[in-house]
Amino acid sequence: MLRVYATPKAGADEIVGWRDGELLVRVTAPPEDGKANAAVCKLLAKALGVPKSAVRVTRGDTSRHKTVEAEGIEPLAAERALGPPS
Repeated sequence: MLRVYATPKAGADEIVGWRDGELLVRVTAPPEDGKANAAVCKLLAKALGVPKSAVRVTRGDTSRHKTVEAEGIEPLAAERALGPPS
């Protein structure tokens, strides 16, 4: 489980880092019809090395503050991939 702060309609898809226990993520997709959520999941799946289908938003579908679940990866491996939370 990850707490994510997502910024849609950004200049690039990127993981910025951690702030106050939330992973800051920017995606180019607009926040309509679930496009930004799908882009966040795709970006995190790539960073974590898991299939896109293993990552999903479990809370905060319409909010910038989201809870995202990634299956098939251990917490320590996720921390190595994303850096330690601050």
